[in-house]
Amino acid sequence: MRLFKVLLLLCLCAVAGGALASKKTNSLDTNQYAWSGAIRWGEFEQAQNLIDPKYRKEHPVTALELERYKQVQVSSYRDIGSSMDKELGLAVRDIEIGVINRHTQAERTVRYREEWRWDPIAKTWWLVSGLPDLWDGL
Repeated sequence: MRLFKVLLLLCLCAVAGGALASKKTNSLDTNQYAWSGAIRWGEFEQAQNLIDPKYRKEHPVTALELERYKQVQVSSYRDIGSSMDKELGLAVRDIEIGVINRHTQAERTVRYREEWRWDPIAKTWWLVSGLPDLWDGL
């Protein structure tokens, strides 16, 4: 009887652990969806809310930088590869962003790597790589 109780307890723990891992994955999907939507529609100020507070404090976005983002329009946002380590609470997603210069109407493609970290205290995923550099290579 005691063995049965131990096995039952282990099964319940496994189910609870699976539910937690699933919740963590769903949370990542939700945050990545919100992030990609904000970037895709040019809502860079809103996107900052998904950036790790510590990163935001160490790398504040200036008013001038926000003005630069207003000079471009994002035409596409494609996930070209991703990976996640649930145990470490880390996720990476490689992105290809189509960018149009509003003044010249010239379009180009920029690659960007999102790096996400799970915060067990806040129970959320934070982006730790900052806003994409849409001028990379210029």
